[in-house]
Amino acid sequence: MADQLLFNPRSYDPAHFDPETRRLLRATVDWFEDRGKRRLIEDYRSRAWLADFLAFSAKEGLFATFLTPASAADGHQDKRWDTARIAALNEIFGFYGLDYWYAWQVTILGLGPVWQSDNETARARAAELLSQGEVFAFGLSEKAHGADIYSTDMLLEPDGDGGFRATGSKYYIGNGNAAGLVSVFGRRTDVEGPDGYVFFAADSRHPAYHLVKNVVDSSKYVSEFRLEDYPVAAEDVLHTGRAAFDAALNTVNVGKFNLCTGAIGICEHAMYEAVTHAQNRILYGRPVTAFPHVRRELTDAYVRLVGMKLFSDRAVDYFRSAGPDDRRYLLFNPMTKMKVTTEGEKVIDLMWDVIAAKGFEKDTYFAQAATEIRGLPKLEGTVHVNLALILKFMGNHLLNPAEYAPVPTRRDAADDAFLFRQGPARGLGAIRFHDWRAAYDAFAHLPNVARLREQADALCEFVTTAAPDEEQSRDLDLLLAVGQLFALVVHGQLILEQAGLTSLDEDVLDELCAVLVRDFSAHAVELHGKDSATEDQQRWALSAVRRPVVDTDRSARVWQRVEALAGAYEMAP
Repeated sequence: MADQLLFNPRSYDPAHFDPETRRLLRATVDWFEDRGKRRLIEDYRSRAWLADFLAFSAKEGLFATFLTPASAADGHQDKRWDTARIAALNEIFGFYGLDYWYAWQVTILGLGPVWQSDNETARARAAELLSQGEVFAFGLSEKAHGADIYSTDMLLEPDGDGGFRATGSKYYIGNGNAAGLVSVFGRRTDVEGPDGYVFFAADSRHPAYHLVKNVVDSSKYVSEFRLEDYPVAAEDVLHTGRAAFDAALNTVNVGKFNLCTGAIGICEHAMYEAVTHAQNRILYGRPVTAFPHVRRELTDAYVRLVGMKLFSDRAVDYFRSAGPDDRRYLLFNPMTKMKVTTEGEKVIDLMWDVIAAKGFEKDTYFAQAATEIRGLPKLEGTVHVNLALILKFMGNHLLNPAEYAPVPTRRDAADDAFLFRQGPARGLGAIRFHDWRAAYDAFAHLPNVARLREQADALCEFVTTAAPDEEQSRDLDLLLAVGQLFALVVHGQLILEQAGLTSLDEDVLDELCAVLVRDFSAHAVELHGKDSATEDQQRWALSAVRRPVVDTDRSARVWQRVEALAGAYEMAP
């Protein structure tokens, strides 16, 4: 019987979605399964462009149906921007190969400034391009400045007719080789300061658009391109001034959420391979899975993966229920970008320690999984950047809760229109949250939930009595250690919320929280060792260390779930 917590193409039936969404998700799975593992791996190894996949997507109307908001759908009832089904497709793409996910992901980013724009001509053009099966690109980063949008060197010279001539280069731009529309960020030469920012739509097929190269050795076309005296007409302008700046950040809020579910798909496919190999591998007359350390590593990998899914699924609900008076998603977004994706790295590493040399073999999915999982925490902001962002929310989240109506599970066929009218990208420190303690209290009877709650309460004490002073607040090395502790509290909160909504097996939940207790202790020890940690902070750090509650019977029951994954799925050859 298939594990209900993991995606398995053999049994996949997303019955909670509407009929057309179910059809498209299942059709996508079938396309990959019909293509087969050998062809999938060969395309990956040969760096083949995704022409066949994009032809399939165009034929089925996949991108057009999932990525056209209702406001641009011209009455097409199945077209909407629905974060729940977008997340489901992310997981499928990750499961079969990050190259496919990437072409879709950067299309989402490229569409962000368009769907936030009031330019009806550009919106209609984007909708038509989607219906034709085109991909999109997000022209933000530059070689000299990265994603530092304050320092853009894409310059727009007024042409005297209400338009501009754009000159400059962009670097690390996905789909830049084929995008029907590239949303490009630049600044006017005749206006100083933030009022001079401009987002405009460019066409990669235009003669003034010069494709330089693919900057990575991959099927993912991560381009460098240059515009030379590119004509930008008034109807190409998407945003100007501060609105252009906000559109950049708000696009990242929408698009980078997809990293978490892509990572989940990668880990799921790799786990089937790893557990099957370990179970069938005989060492010293016994299966590899008979060794206690192997069982622990695979069990830890399994519960971490379940935690990734629980957190991400619950975060979807907050995205879909967001509004001007509820911006909690702005914490959960960097959490998915940072915490869920780094959990994915741990999951792969745990399994790789078990399967060892097998993880290098060219006929496995695992070999590419071990490579591709590394990129996700580093895309459009490193772990450090996202941890620093998460810290902005710590005081209000831990110590200053507010009342909110309960957020239900959101799998309804609704358009997530607020994501394209988020407003100014500021005021993060003023955002309030519901009381995180309620999620922990609901499972206080589980020993490791209770122990994790002790550590969360200890962090509140730290913030109140031993928080970094003004000088330490400039020591990012110390602050990042604090950020890791806070991230664990938030991670645990949404996991517990989703566990309650889905009636998760409590053995799995308590085993997962045992892992999180160990993680909290490890980060506390790391904080203890920081150069600038005060004596009070060092004492606090050691006092927050806890040992998880061991229950061999519980662990054995969870291991049975892991062991049952052996042979549960193998991709068609």
